[in-house]
Amino acid sequence: MTASDGVRCTLMRGGTSKGAYFLAGDLPAEAAARDDLLLRIMGSPDPRQIDGLGGAHPLTSKVAVVSASEDPDADVDYLFLQVAVDAPEVTDRQNCGNILAGVGPFAVDRGLVPADGTRTSVRIRMLNTGERAVATFPTPGGRVDLTGDAEISGVPGTAAAVVIEFPQGDSPLLPTGNVRDTVAGTEVTCVDNGMPVVLVPAAALGVTGYESPGDLEADPALAGRLREIRTAAGRLMGLGDVEGTTVPKLTLLAPPRHGGAVTTRTFIPVRCHTSIGVLGAASVAAGLRVPGGVAEGIADLPDDGDRVRVEHPSGFLEVDVHLDPGSLVVRRTAVVRTARTLFDGTVFPRPAATAPTPPPRRHP
Repeated sequence: MTASDGVRCTLMRGGTSKGAYFLAGDLPAEAAARDDLLLRIMGSPDPRQIDGLGGAHPLTSKVAVVSASEDPDADVDYLFLQVAVDAPEVTDRQNCGNILAGVGPFAVDRGLVPADGTRTSVRIRMLNTGERAVATFPTPGGRVDLTGDAEISGVPGTAAAVVIEFPQGDSPLLPTGNVRDTVAGTEVTCVDNGMPVVLVPAAALGVTGYESPGDLEADPALAGRLREIRTAAGRLMGLGDVEGTTVPKLTLLAPPRHGGAVTTRTFIPVRCHTSIGVLGAASVAAGLRVPGGVAEGIADLPDDGDRVRVEHPSGFLEVDVHLDPGSLVVRRTAVVRTARTLFDGTVFPRPAATAPTPPPRRHP
C-alpha cells in the first residue's frame, strides 16, 4: 500500500459515538503499520483533525476493525481502536459499546453475515476483552434498514433499535474483591460489567455531580484528584499503569434529578463525557445494585424489574441488568442503541511525509 492508495471505509454513527469501520483484510496486518495508517486517516495528531475523518473529540475519533470469526460461537470478531486526537497514539486497551452498535449492520452490509428474515442477530466476539455480545436489528427484505422510531439521548432524530445483549461473562464484577475501597483517601466501588469503572460519590470530590462537562473539565483541582484516584484504582483493579490509557473510567454519582436511578458524570480520562458509554453504563447499573457499595444512599433504584435508568449530561441510558445479590454475579445485561451509516466509500489517508509534529501533551 502506498501513501496515495485509498482504503474502503464505512463511516457510521454508533450510539452516541462516531467512527470509521473497516474490514480487517483492508488494513495492514502488522499493528504498527495499521496504527500509522489509521492516524493518517483520522487526521491525528491535530486538535482539529482537520486533515482526516476524526471529529476533534475522543467520541468521534474511533475505529472498528471487523472480520469473520473462526470461533464457532461467534459470527464476527470486532476490534475497537481509540485514536487519540492530539497525540500519535492508537490504543486497543478498552472496548466501546457505542461503536459496537454498528458492528452487526456493518457485517451484514459487507457480506460477512447473511441477513436472516426480517430481523437478524449477529454474534460478536470483542477482541479487546474476549467478551461476547449479540446485536439484533431490522433486515426487511434481506437488507439492513436502520430507519425507525427509536430515540436515544444525545442523538437527534430517530433510527432503528439495535438491541445489544451481553451474555454472562467470566470476569468478577468486583475486580478488587471489595464492595468498597479507599483510594487516594476517597471511598469508591470498582466494578467491571464489560468496562472497568470506578464509582465515586460526587460530593466526596467537592462537586455536586450536576455541573456541565465543560465546567468540570475547567476545574484543575478536580482533574488532579481524578488522575490520582484513577492511577491508584487501576493498579488495585489489576490493570497496571493506566497513565497512558482511558480505562478505568471514573464515574461520579449524584442523586437522580429526572426520574432515573442516578445522575452520572463520566471521565475519559479527564475529559468529561457528554453522555455515557454503553459498556460504562452497564458497569454503573450493575454497581448501583451492589449491596454496601458507594451508591447506597445516592441511587434511587426501582422496586421491581431489572431496568435501570442512568442519567447523564445529554439525557439518560436505560440498561437491563439482573444481579444475583448473593453471589454478586450479573446474569443478564442488555441495552438498546441505534446506529446509522453516514458514508461508505474510499478514504485517502494523509501522506506519511506530511504528518504534523504532535503538540506538547498538557495535563490539567
